Formats: sequence, C-alpha cells, structure tokens
Amino acid sequence: MDLIEARYLIETPFDPAKIAAIIAGEQSSGTFVRVAGETEELRERCAAKVLSVTELAPATEPSLQSAFLQAKGITGPYRRAEIRVGFPTGNIGRNLATLAATVSGNLYDLGEITGLKLLDVKLPASYRDLYDRPVAGTQGTRSRMKVEGRPFFGTIIKPNVGLRTNDIADLVEQLCEAGVDFIKDDEVCANPASAPLTERIPAIMARVRNYRDRTGRDVMIAFNITDETDAMRRHADLIEDEGGSCAMVSMNWVGLSALQTLRASTPLLLHGHRNGFGALSRHPLLGMAFPAYQTLYRLTGVDHMHVHGMGGKFCDDDAEVAESARLSGQPLCDGGGADDIVLPVFSSGQWAGTVPETVKAVGTADFMFLAGGGILAHPSGPAAGVRSLQHAWEACASGNSLETQAKTSPELAEALAFYGNKA
Repeated sequence: MDLIEARYLIETPFDPAKIAAIIAGEQSSGTFVRVAGETEELRERCAAKVLSVTELAPATEPSLQSAFLQAKGITGPYRRAEIRVGFPTGNIGRNLATLAATVSGNLYDLGEITGLKLLDVKLPASYRDLYDRPVAGTQGTRSRMKVEGRPFFGTIIKPNVGLRTNDIADLVEQLCEAGVDFIKDDEVCANPASAPLTERIPAIMARVRNYRDRTGRDVMIAFNITDETDAMRRHADLIEDEGGSCAMVSMNWVGLSALQTLRASTPLLLHGHRNGFGALSRHPLLGMAFPAYQTLYRLTGVDHMHVHGMGGKFCDDDAEVAESARLSGQPLCDGGGADDIVLPVFSSGQWAGTVPETVKAVGTADFMFLAGGGILAHPSGPAAGVRSLQHAWEACASGNSLETQAKTSPELAEALAFYGNKA
C-alpha cells in the first residue's frame, strides 16, 4: 500500500503514542467511537498507520491552551514527541485540497494537544506523478532567459504601491537598461486603481518588447495577478498576449486549488510568493514548517518559490533559509528528475553583501537573487546596483573576498560602504 508520510511535532499531557493513534484515526477511517460500518476490511484498506513515535524532553507549561483539558482538570507535565503517520493514497486520490485537509485539517483543533506542528510531508513517486510539474522550473527559466553559469539577478518595483502606470513603465525601462534579469511587482500591488493590470501589462510589455528587439536580451516580468481565479486567468491570458512569460501569485491567499486551476490554464511561469507564511510557521508548536508547506504548494506546478533571504530583514535564521533553498532545488520524490525542481528565490533585505552567504547556502548558481533597495537605492543608481551584485557573484566564483573584489569594482565598494552601515 502506498502511504503519504506526515511528520509532526506534538505536545500533550497524554501518552504521545495514544495521541498518534488519535491522529491516525481522526484523519482516516475512524472517529471518537467505533461505528457500524468500520469493518476490519475497511480499516485494513483505509486506516492511517502510526509509523513511529519518538519522545522528546517534556515541558512544564503548555504551549497552547485547551478548553477540553481545562474542563477535565488535566494538567502537565506536557510530553513532546515527533510522530510519523502514514496515510493511504487511495483515501485521497488526485485532490490537493483533501491532501492538505488530511495531513493537517482538524488536527490543530484536537483538545488533547497543547501543541502540534506539521514538519514534513513525504510522497511516494506514484502519488507525485498525479500532479503537474513546473512548466519551466530552474533549467527552463535558464533556457528562456538565456542566463547560464550564474544566478538570476532581479528586483522589485518600488515604491510598493502608488506609482501610476507610466511611472512603472518608465522604471521598468530603466531597470532593463540597468541589466536586471527579472522584475516583479510587490506582493501588495496587484490591481490598484493607480495602475490597473489591464493598463499596466500592455504599457510595460511594450517597453520590454522594444528593449528585447533592440538588444536581443530578454527581461522576465512577474506581474502580480493575485485575485479570484477567473480574474487571474484573464490577466494571465493578457500577459501571454502581450509577449510576457511570467505571473506572480501570493500562494497563501489564492490557495492550493486556485493555483492548480491557474497552472492548468496557462503556459506562463508561475512565481510563487509565500507572504503570510510566518502565520503558519513562526510558533514552534503550531502550524506548518517549510518542508511540509513547499511539498503542498509545489504540487500545484509553480516554477519559482520564495525562501526569504540570508541575513535578511525577516524572522528566519540563516539555517532555515538555507534548508528552504535546498529543498526547493531538489525533486519532491527520490528518483525525481530536473523537471521537478523549482527555482529558489531569495528576497528581503538583500544586497551585494548577502551574496556570499547565499552562494554558500545553495552551493551552486541555481537561484534567483532579488534586491529591491539593494539595487534601486545604490548611491550611483540602479545600474551600479546591478553591477555590485554581479561583481559580488564574480568574487564568490573566483574565491575572492568582497573586499578584494571591491578594489577593482567601484560599484561593489560603494555598496559595501553604503549598505554595510545599514545591515
């Protein structure tokens, strides 16, 4: 029997093995009492299985409150454990929303627990094959952009909101000339009154096509089309009609099913932005860790996935960011190929000085490095900002320190002096 393996961190005043059994039952064929139709044959075929229980050091205080426990007068110590539960794939089929409901769903509401975090989800290859793969992923993005042997360097439209269509088009033209590979909208700018997508997409793509025709170099624009599903499909069609190749979507707010529908309806690359992920992940005993999260959202067929940034402005430590990037750059299943790898996207407070740790974290040039202020606020302008990133990469590739490289790169030297004081 093929099983989807979910790994959890739990906290409970009860025996963790008992809670593991409750989780397996609640999320498959059982409920709080045995019912008439729950035959042994059905249980054998459909019941989830507890694969392992590894107890950890207990806590004296609960991480989360439970009215269920309070009503029963049950207190600590609060035992913690990592548990693994296997769910039969036949219970779910090709149904991503139900997969998510199975491995998480009501588990967070169980009265017996004072903490639960979904750490990871592992899929058998036969189940992964039911879902779409990226249309481009890492290698396909390289082929389309003709960028080889180095990372992708990109930026974000700033100010985040408020610019009018012509202002954005002017900025995009300036950034193309500056040498960026990739430009994306901010996550809070999708279809504002100041620059609606029906106006913004044609205006920007006219500038990009002109630059492409004149130089032979393409720049990928990720328009933020986050919206209800039909609107996203309409705007994706408009991007394609105007010669664009990419759409950005805020994954958490459109959801798994809408992303699946969008993937099935457009050949565009999908740039997956994970804004809001902290609401799922920041508490150590509540929510969902990135390994589980990326498994679910990669099954939608996204091509790029944000992983935050090394030494950035968000809450993740560098080890978490590095692990997120490593997972994004691997197939979802053992034996998977290059067609099942997404491009990790580093963003948040990035500049030339964070390039070396990013290169170290990834171990290759297969990543996208987005710098908003790190390009646009460079003292000598955006073109110098782009060159500072390129020269930082060249330092890494040649084994030089940034300080050594800066002796022959005034753009990098300026970046180190300017951003280094702010980092």
